[in-house]
Amino acid sequence: MHQDLFRQFTVSDYAFVKTLLFANKNLPEEEFRLFHKMYEPLSKSFPQPDLLVYIHRSVDWLLVSIEKRGRGYEKNIKAEYLLNIQNAYFEYLRHISSIPVLILDLNTIDFVANEEHYEEITNLLKKQYRPGVHRVSLMV
Repeated sequence: MHQDLFRQFTVSDYAFVKTLLFANKNLPEEEFRLFHKMYEPLSKSFPQPDLLVYIHRSVDWLLVSIEKRGRGYEKNIKAEYLLNIQNAYFEYLRHISSIPVLILDLNTIDFVANEEHYEEITNLLKKQYRPGVHRVSLMV
């Protein structure tokens, strides 16, 4: 597949819906209701992505990664919290039917240190997907 050099595209590591998912898990009920009221009109102004990619790692992998980073503000994050956030993402993603969603299970690969892993992911991102959820597990 050849990239069209004249077609403008954007890659982002953030989706606005993320604010709603985190607010739902972190705000008291009353504050969340207020947040949700403000979220609704704002969310309609954002364009839909052509492809939504969710990189999934196990909670154990995430905890090891958090410990390696050594950031003080992350040191009290518990496995239960991470699992709740992951479940919120999966619940949201499974209801998307208007755009393609690619869930990449990457527990055993290191796409930063391993060029072959990076290329494998890049090739997956170049494919065309129908709307709905597509899940791929990459294993070593």
